[in-house]
Amino acid sequence: MAIPHGASLLGRPPATSHAEIERAAFGLFALRGFDGTTLDAIAGEIGISRRTLLRYFDSKNDIPWGRFAETLDGFRATLAGMPADLPLYEAVHAAVLAFNRFDLDAHPSHRERMQLILTTPTLQAHSVLRYGEWRRVIAEYVALRLDLRPDDLLPCTVGQVSLALTLSAYTHWLDRPGLALHDLLDMAMAGLRSYLG
Repeated sequence: MAIPHGASLLGRPPATSHAEIERAAFGLFALRGFDGTTLDAIAGEIGISRRTLLRYFDSKNDIPWGRFAETLDGFRATLAGMPADLPLYEAVHAAVLAFNRFDLDAHPSHRERMQLILTTPTLQAHSVLRYGEWRRVIAEYVALRLDLRPDDLLPCTVGQVSLALTLSAYTHWLDRPGLALHDLLDMAMAGLRSYLG
């Protein structure tokens, strides 16, 4: 292929997106496994440099989590928008359900993403950090509603219990593909009433 007059072989790498990186990465994870896939391989699959890829994701461990910081911002906004007279357990319950609504046509699918996150041993330490950020959003909201601090016992407990209930629903969903995630989350989060009712 001829190079246009005045063009350079050097210069900015081709543009990409978070979604394109995720699609390429999940394709390689399916072929080689998570541990057998390198950042260089993912970058090469899209035709970008490793350095460019790292402008989108801080590490390979962040790729399965997608744009997690943005989803947490949405979670905070959902909680902040709950009516002040709504019982606290109902507000948290509704916000968790809203947070876990996903596009059924997304690629990678939400099932692929969660299967990788919940079953890959090398991702577990990283997942602990993400779970901590998620729990903190709930703890901050509970603290605000009850005039407490986010690190007080009750807000922390609600964050921990909400995570446990959510992960239980996800584990059940991954083991039983015919069940609807929303229904499982709804049933699991109903248990929050015993802590906050």
